[in-house]
Amino acid sequence: MSELLINSGLHPEQMKSKVDDFMDKIHQLCKILHMDLSSFAIDHIALRINQWPLAQAAHQAWLEYGALLSEANINGRPIIVLDLRQPIVYEHRAIACLELPYPVEGKCYPTQGWEHVEFVFHAETTSAHAYLQAILQRFPELAKRWDSLAALGVKVKLSSPQGEGERLANPTVAFKWQGVCLKLHPYSLRQVIESERLA
Repeated sequence: MSELLINSGLHPEQMKSKVDDFMDKIHQLCKILHMDLSSFAIDHIALRINQWPLAQAAHQAWLEYGALLSEANINGRPIIVLDLRQPIVYEHRAIACLELPYPVEGKCYPTQGWEHVEFVFHAETTSAHAYLQAILQRFPELAKRWDSLAALGVKVKLSSPQGEGERLANPTVAFKWQGVCLKLHPYSLRQVIESERLA
């Protein structure tokens, strides 16, 4: 299993060595969006894997680096969340959680590896559209440039993913650019997982 991951460049040690390049690109995206997220918590980092056997191998391999926080079924596939024993560090910022979504049947990404990083921006909203308005209010420079994002190659996606038993509405706004994705949501994964336990 380890060999399978190594040959695909997806072994945890290989992925940890790629964090800086990935996060540097996220930082570039933040500059394009005119969003200073330096004071916001990095909630988690997520892996993108296309093949089920590779996802299973990655799941088992990463269990050696952290404890399972959650295994929820969202949109018809498992999404694993791990609490890392040693957080991934980028420029003195710690990322303590890793998200590993199993692949969606019939969907294939051009590359596998780090897919998104998610920040917590708290807002008392329950819908993705209302959450976006709260973000635009907080980042007026982004609001000014909103109509030019597509021309800069930035795609925006609004969603409200919810696992079975989750009580917290956790709308998400995602900005995709050149193979990386920056997401914002109002609650941390830990808070969402805790809401499942209270359900």
